[in-house]
Amino acid sequence: MNTFQFLADHGASVLFWVVFIEQIGFPIPAIPLLIAAGALVGAGKMSLATALLVPVAAALPPDLAWYYLGRIKGGKVLGFLCRLSLEPDSCVRDTENLFHRYGPRGLLLAKFIPGFNTVAPPLAGIVGMPVATFALYDVAGTLIWAAVSAGVGALFSNQLEQLVGLFDQAGGLVIGVLLIGLTGFIGYKFYYRQKFLRHLRMAKISVDELKQRLDAGEAISVVDVRHPLSLQLDPDTIPGAINFTLEEIEHRHHEIPRDRDIVLYCTCPNEVSSARTAFLLKKKGIHRVRPLEGGLDAWRERQYPVERRVNAGVGG
Repeated sequence: MNTFQFLADHGASVLFWVVFIEQIGFPIPAIPLLIAAGALVGAGKMSLATALLVPVAAALPPDLAWYYLGRIKGGKVLGFLCRLSLEPDSCVRDTENLFHRYGPRGLLLAKFIPGFNTVAPPLAGIVGMPVATFALYDVAGTLIWAAVSAGVGALFSNQLEQLVGLFDQAGGLVIGVLLIGLTGFIGYKFYYRQKFLRHLRMAKISVDELKQRLDAGEAISVVDVRHPLSLQLDPDTIPGAINFTLEEIEHRHHEIPRDRDIVLYCTCPNEVSSARTAFLLKKKGIHRVRPLEGGLDAWRERQYPVERRVNAGVGG
């Protein structure tokens, strides 16, 4: 039995479980299966209703589960999910940017964006989106995702069937090339990330050192580089800190004094938002910058004082 015939016989079941597993959080792309389902629709071997409704039935339960986990557990869920991705350090920030900009409408396109498709449901729960609103936009987004992917598959159904035939003839060689390529990509990402984290460990300042220097009256500027959405969800700040995001460096770097040490903090995995902000500030001529080790969470764990920001904007 060739691959195309196998999908014709078992496509609905395979499609359900691949979508379900992807939405749980495993990095298994479902779009190739959705495109294959569209090809089956174009060839008359699967109904359009199956190609559209099976992904909805598979995606909604895990999405609702993540939504409620977000409401119950808060930001810890985002950190856990982002650590499953190849780029955990940008995962939270990219998600916050999209959700802050588009709100519930972001769910309409969430399934097309790797990483965001899994992180969006708990973030919707964290920000308090009503469950009916979430379910409506999530179902609509899943239908759009399935329809577009299936449409591509149906449009090129003949070519895809020929491609699957070639794959069946040279399956071992193709799988080998794909595995080598995937291994190389993951290896490159891992090497680059470890190199970045080694540099980051050398540059950090501990919360104890920061507290001692502040108590001694040293001239230190503390900068909160969290996204506005993070500030809205968690308004605690280190006393005297100003808010200055990664995205604002180009037009606000002149507000950072050049004559003192600058300590940057966030609540993202590995303080990478702080580190990236530090690198960009150094390019602007501000060299005395260091990320705070452990960020705001480490500061609170030591039970050091915090202020509650009334507005999530710029403060002093």
